[in-house]
Amino acid sequence: MPYRHVIRHQTYTFADLKTLLARASPLRSGDVLAGVAATTYEERVAAQLALADVPLRDFLNEALIPYEQDEVTRLILDTHDAAAFTHIGHFTVGQLRDWLLSDAADTAMLQAVAPSLTPEMAAAVSKLMRNQELIAVARRCEVITRFRNTLGLRGHLATRLQPNHPTDDLRGIAASLVDGLLYGSGDAVIGINPATDNPQAVHQLLQMLDAVREQYAIPTQSCVLCHVTTTLELIERGAPVDLTFQSIGGTEATNTSFGISLALLQEAWEATSALRRGTVGQNNMYFETGQGSALSANAHHGLDQQTCEARAYAVARQFKPLLVNSVVGFIGPEYLYDGKQIIRAALEDHFCGKLLGLPMGMDVCYTNHAEADQDDMDTLLTVLGVAGCNFIMGVPGADDIMLNYQSTSFHDALYVRQVLGLRPAPEFAAWLHQQGIFDAQGQLLAGAAASQLLGKWLHKLG
Repeated sequence: MPYRHVIRHQTYTFADLKTLLARASPLRSGDVLAGVAATTYEERVAAQLALADVPLRDFLNEALIPYEQDEVTRLILDTHDAAAFTHIGHFTVGQLRDWLLSDAADTAMLQAVAPSLTPEMAAAVSKLMRNQELIAVARRCEVITRFRNTLGLRGHLATRLQPNHPTDDLRGIAASLVDGLLYGSGDAVIGINPATDNPQAVHQLLQMLDAVREQYAIPTQSCVLCHVTTTLELIERGAPVDLTFQSIGGTEATNTSFGISLALLQEAWEATSALRRGTVGQNNMYFETGQGSALSANAHHGLDQQTCEARAYAVARQFKPLLVNSVVGFIGPEYLYDGKQIIRAALEDHFCGKLLGLPMGMDVCYTNHAEADQDDMDTLLTVLGVAGCNFIMGVPGADDIMLNYQSTSFHDALYVRQVLGLRPAPEFAAWLHQQGIFDAQGQLLAGAAASQLLGKWLHKLG
């Protein structure tokens, strides 16, 4: 059905819900590239005003991608929690925004309604919100997960220690790993992007990570971010797999381009769960997403990139993951042109993920050909810390020498924890204090103590 709004005697008409969502989306280069963006600022405002009047039930009655054509659509509609929807089912999108910003939408209520929100509803309401509103609501969404430690508690910020190496050299990776641990990074996961998906090389990396973790009794989890089929093969070989990783998208066609399906992810979740390697919980999946992936695969079905991104969160939600993060600026300026667009997209992704009940982290990042710099990332890092982001990346020097992009460093994590009074995961914080890396107040120990500890660890590693 068409949607309309009148501004200054001009009627703006939007053919369907898919078009309305695209025109209402804040400006970004990917939507312009796809030809779905509003052509003027006035058209964008008209679309946002029209979207505010759309009943939430319309999203259950008008599938953006037909049910028969897309398994992600089927997942979204088949798993919708009708009982929980009674709290908000009478709202329009605008009324949902007002409710989210009210005192009635406290943490417990947000957790209760999360299963009843579809990704399209979350995407729609985000398009009506200012950055400060995305931050304020996301801050009230507490999503806690567990494996060998507890992640997502309010007042805590975890980090993924990312010791990538361009040739998967074990000594080079180990040096970065120790460096990160001595700065308090690694409680979310020690996760390596392998330079090759070769099963034998990945197996060696998993064995090395597990040996270091056991040698120092580190209460964290490891992951080599290979394709899910490689992980399944290695599980059959008896490799020490803690978490299964996979990049995912918001349409069936996007996931097909990644070489995956919901059935394959289900198989991986069952195989990983059967290992029972967690000690305080069994959330064992790690997913990465990013605005623009569907468009880059020509698999967006005319949807705007932020709505496609939110639909990926339905896929993630199905498998009760330990970690989900948007690699927000990684795909490049063709999709998010500059720092302003990257910051906005990151806040949208974090808000939508948390609202839908996901343990949302963020790779605060950009590529070297984007109109962005580290000052933009400092701003984004700080506002995500305020918004209650579950975890960020810890990359040596903030410069990933294997993936060739800019992210956040071990020092950046120290900064945001210090200025916002945030701590690592409780079990990991206790270990840092026990090892003499942090003091009892959670501050990094410097000078002779750290130097002695580094020497001792490097000697053990050989």
